[in-house]
Amino acid sequence: MSGSAETGVDVRGTVAPGFEAVRDAFVRNFEERGERGAAVALYRDGRKVVDLWAGTKDVDGTEPWAVDTVQVVRSAGKGIAAAVPLMLHQRGQVDLDAPVGTYWPEFKANGKERVLVRHLLAHRAGLPALDRRLTPAEAIDGVSGPRAVAAQRPAWEPGTDHGYHPQTYSWLVGELVRRATGRTIGRWVTEEIGRPLGLDFWFGLPADEAHRIGRIGRVEAPAAGDAGALRMRPKRAVVEAYAVPGSLTRRAFDSIDPFPDENDEAYRAAELPASNGIATARALARCYAAMIGDVDGHRLFAPATLTLARTEESSGPDRVLVVNTRFGLGYMLHGPAAPLLGPGSFGHPGRGGSLGFADPESGVALGYVTNGLQKGVTADPRAQAIVRAVRSVL
Repeated sequence: MSGSAETGVDVRGTVAPGFEAVRDAFVRNFEERGERGAAVALYRDGRKVVDLWAGTKDVDGTEPWAVDTVQVVRSAGKGIAAAVPLMLHQRGQVDLDAPVGTYWPEFKANGKERVLVRHLLAHRAGLPALDRRLTPAEAIDGVSGPRAVAAQRPAWEPGTDHGYHPQTYSWLVGELVRRATGRTIGRWVTEEIGRPLGLDFWFGLPADEAHRIGRIGRVEAPAAGDAGALRMRPKRAVVEAYAVPGSLTRRAFDSIDPFPDENDEAYRAAELPASNGIATARALARCYAAMIGDVDGHRLFAPATLTLARTEESSGPDRVLVVNTRFGLGYMLHGPAAPLLGPGSFGHPGRGGSLGFADPESGVALGYVTNGLQKGVTADPRAQAIVRAVRSVL
């Protein structure tokens, strides 16, 4: 299918009957919300019901977004990374209530002896920032990041409070997985999740897939109306906190300084599960669908693991994002900072626009990927427009 001449938006893909409102919202993102290139996919009860893409492959280019175009999804990849320790727990290879030092002895330094595995996933480890920022080369070398967080003293008593770990999550979770399994998290995801499910998702883009990736970049969002301004309050709060020199918010997001060029080949090939997951929208949606149910004979989470993923571990004022946030084990939960489909939804947004989540009660799993990065960490207006459309058809 394609867009009509009336809209001027050439939308490709398919929509099952009854889900046309999702396509309409997708089109309006280009017409009204500054979208350049994007894709959206939706699964319902293990079956794909929406698979759409439109715009340009590169944010500043003219080549059309193709059926196989992939993009950096930033923190939306955290939700896929979180599945790894949960699946290892499910298999009896990782104890969520064990100290991280059980698997990673060097981590037990500077007051971190009692940091538990679950604290890493629930952003309660007290390690959102580094005393010495890493250079881009150090951030991607696979050694300097784990070494830095192992030596870091917590910003608060681990387990007593929470604050989003935007960058350090890469080395905390990635090194835990490597120590517990002998495999990097990128290799584990590819071998145990990506290949069985047929996902176009990577931490560490293979060289033979590099031709598929689009160039991302910042774009300005149109001015929001009164209702939009209300939804932007969480966005403004974190932006204002980041503007304060020396604030924990700024230090956390600037743990890598300067941040690597996200279109750089070396960055894309590195494994940074906090920030450089590379995916199609359908890969995000299909992966979340397999977390909550059967997808072509594959299921990732047993019922008990699904309960762990979406049971609240952290809530209230976030020391880094400033606003109230809610986290399960590795996942943001539905709330003002991350409006998802309903109270039982769990997933993860990516700073600038991408989103992946599942809602077990409705059997829905969604993936949204964009190359036009707008300001804000959570609750991107384009992704939220899609979520509202999904809610309307259910």
